[in-house]
Amino acid sequence: MSAGHDASGFLHVSPESKAPYAADVLERLHADAAEVIARYPQKRSALLPLLHLVQSVDGYVTGRGVAFCAEVLDLTEAEVSGVATFYTQYKRHPNGDYTVGVCTNTLCAIMGGDLIFDRVSEHLGIGHDETTEDGRITLERIECNAACDYAPVVMANWEFFDNQTPESTIGLVEDLRAGKDVAPTRGAAKVCTFKEVSRVLAGFEDGRADEGVGAGPASLLGLRIANEHGWTAPGAQGAGGSNGSRAPRAAQADGKDGSK
Repeated sequence: MSAGHDASGFLHVSPESKAPYAADVLERLHADAAEVIARYPQKRSALLPLLHLVQSVDGYVTGRGVAFCAEVLDLTEAEVSGVATFYTQYKRHPNGDYTVGVCTNTLCAIMGGDLIFDRVSEHLGIGHDETTEDGRITLERIECNAACDYAPVVMANWEFFDNQTPESTIGLVEDLRAGKDVAPTRGAAKVCTFKEVSRVLAGFEDGRADEGVGAGPASLLGLRIANEHGWTAPGAQGAGGSNGSRAPRAAQADGKDGSK
């Protein structure tokens, strides 16, 4: 279990996390925050990306990060904390360099997700939302990775690893711990660190948006079949009241009540 993570979980803010930022770090934070805030008509709307910005510096939402966001957005620290504790992508205790999330929602679970989580948890000696002693891996159960066509799915810092097994996922975490460049199944050419990804989520491009495969064959199968048959989505038909479905016309052709 990671240092500073106790039974109070996300609500725990260690004294160390409240230590002031170094002057040069604070200067960069203010410059980046000003760029983010300028994108919004009301500056309080910039809170979500600013929390990611704090994580890109500290690796989690620290007490000083909460204070910084409150100051630059004219919010109370309670308002900032209320948001930071609502969304699971914001961490209130030190997070690993790589967050490995194993989907254990229904489909992935029955396809092997539960087994993957149990085996990886045993291998690393940590449970859900806990971090290895070397600070490299944080393990999580994920409700859904929105990639059911590739179940069971694992994500490392929100990059997809499809059709996983316990052995492949253990290999993944060991490669990440060893500092190797690891390529996801789809998406960017390699998995970035939690801090690097947090900066992207704050709204700062890393120049890698067009890397890798966006959608694999399983996701595109329906589109391929539709193209082969010349099928298109139904469109609005105007005043006639039809929504483009063939079902009403077929029913009318068979009889007034739709029966044959």
